[in-house]
Amino acid sequence: MLRQQLFSRVTLIGRRKLDLEGPLYTNVCQEVVDFEKLDESAAVFQGHDVGFCCLGTTRAKSGAAGLVRVDRDYVVHSANLAKAGGCHHFILESGACAEKTSLILIRKVKVNEAESYEGLLLCDRQESRPIEWLARKVIGAISHVFPTAFSVPTVTVARAMLNNVVMPGKDGQKVEILDNATIHALGKIE
Repeated sequence: MLRQQLFSRVTLIGRRKLDLEGPLYTNVCQEVVDFEKLDESAAVFQGHDVGFCCLGTTRAKSGAAGLVRVDRDYVVHSANLAKAGGCHHFILESGACAEKTSLILIRKVKVNEAESYEGLLLCDRQESRPIEWLARKVIGAISHVFPTAFSVPTVTVARAMLNNVVMPGKDGQKVEILDNATIHALGKIE
């Protein structure tokens, strides 16, 4: 995305600054916000055509209330601020099997009016998540036989999110939910 210069300006809105150096990042601005006080940072959401949202936590890390606050409330608030600021295309990396009537909290919380993926994200984490590590190993092995069935690498998700935005013919489509196979296909487009 940055090499292709698809966007004249990229603003990273997050909890902390990332270590980004070099000529590739000349049009990248980083804004650190307190998601508990998003209204105080409304100005950083102004003037963007496209928004990409990858907010999320786990119940183990944040508890049930924290999961709802991060995965639903922060996402919805961010989307509303982006829309008020002129954003016309908001892409959300969401969760597997999201459904409003689910008895499983994470599936219920992940239902949002934006795009989502279905499956386990394959990525390395800084914090320890033993069950997720085991699931990644098992699903990673199964993925050699059924590559798009259960998992998707984070790089593939990012590329698919970007490609979905720049593809023509999306006018008037309010909500689009992408399954793993579609994400894998979109993620292969260079």
